[in-house]
Amino acid sequence: MGFIEFIELAIGFELSALVRRRKNRMDLMDMKDISPDQVIFWQWGPVSINATITFTWLVMALMVIGSWLITRRLSADVRLSRWQNLLEVVVDGIRKEIREISQQEPDAYLYFVGTLFLFILISNILSIIPGYVAPTSSLSTTAGLAVCVFAAVPVYGILRRGLRGYLRQYIKPTPFMLPFNIIGELSRTLALAVRLFGNMMSGTKIVAILLAITPLIFPIVMHALGLLTGVIQAYIFAVLAMVYIASATRIQEQKKDNQEEEKGEDS
Repeated sequence: MGFIEFIELAIGFELSALVRRRKNRMDLMDMKDISPDQVIFWQWGPVSINATITFTWLVMALMVIGSWLITRRLSADVRLSRWQNLLEVVVDGIRKEIREISQQEPDAYLYFVGTLFLFILISNILSIIPGYVAPTSSLSTTAGLAVCVFAAVPVYGILRRGLRGYLRQYIKPTPFMLPFNIIGELSRTLALAVRLFGNMMSGTKIVAILLAITPLIFPIVMHALGLLTGVIQAYIFAVLAMVYIASATRIQEQKKDNQEEEKGEDS
C-alpha cells in the first residue's frame, strides 16, 4: 500500500467515524436516507407512524395552538401585543401579495394561500431544532400540498366562471389543445411537488455532510442559508399557487371588461 492510498484510507475511516458520531448524537435520519418517510417510530402490521407524519402533526398542532393563543384576546386599541402585531403584519403582507398577483380582492383566497404559506414556512423554520426533520423534505408531503393546489384551481375557477366557462378554456384556441392543456395542469402540479421536495431535501443533506466533515462555523452559516432557503421556498410555493388560481379566475374578469367595451361601442 502506497503512502497516498494509506492517507485516503485514513481519511475515509475518520469521515465514517464522524458521521457515526453525529448520527448517534442528534440525527434521526441516516446519511443514506432520502426521506423522513424511512424513519419509522411505531409500526403495527401494515400501519406505521413515520417521522413525516409525526412532524406534520406537530406543525399543525403548533399552528392551531398558536393561532388560538394569539387570536383569543384580539385588541383594536393602539397598543397591540407583539404576537398580534406580528400576525397582522403577516396577514397584511399575504393580502397585498394576493391582490397584486390576482388583481382581485384577496379575501376569497386568503385562507387557502395563507395556510399553505404558513405551514411550509413553519415546517422549514423548525429545522434548526436538533432531531427535527422538516416534513417538506418528504415527497409525500410536497405531493399532498401540490394536490391541494391542483384541486383548488378548478374549484376557484368554477366558482368564479361557472362549470362551462371553466372547462371551455381547455379547448381554446382550438379543441386540439385539450390534451396539451391537461398535460400542462398535471406537469405544473408535479413541478410544485418536486421543486419544494428537491430544495428542502438537498439542503438537509448538504448541512448533514458539512456537519460531519467540517468545523463548527461553516455548518452554522449553511444552517442560516437553509433557513433563508426555507422562507424563500414557502414564498415561491404560495406565489405559484396564487398564480395558478389567478389564471383560472382572471379570464372571466377580462371577458367582462371586453363585453363592457363592446356594449360601449354599440351604444
